[in-house]
Amino acid sequence: MTSNQPYLLKAFFDWIVDNDLTPYIVVNANHTGVQVPVDYVKDGQIVLNVSPTACAHFHMDYDSVSFQARFGGQPHRIYMPCAAVVAIYARENGAGTVFTHDIDENQANSGVTEAHPEQAKKPASKGRPSLKVVK
Repeated sequence: MTSNQPYLLKAFFDWIVDNDLTPYIVVNANHTGVQVPVDYVKDGQIVLNVSPTACAHFHMDYDSVSFQARFGGQPHRIYMPCAAVVAIYARENGAGTVFTHDIDENQANSGVTEAHPEQAKKPASKGRPSLKVVK
């Protein structure tokens, strides 16, 4: 079977946008094929605002995500395979998901991790949301 991650990515993107929230994605900048401005990569990852108002020529299919955006006033063409997306969440409340990827390439499925129930009870903090992988 093919990976379910691109399908879940698209579904979460649509759900976040349909609820008038701002979708952010976390991307593994070291993944093969990723094209992002390296000056904005931190600890091998980059967080991107992929809202319809923040990027132009947005395209998402089951293989990749691409769009044009400005970083420091300079236009950049952004491209990433869907497999490079680590997480998607809404900026306003942190609702979203983190994707896990199997190391064995023969197992193409990726799963979704859910927040630990104790974390879900915490009130939303003010400021920039962050994601923590819970295994």
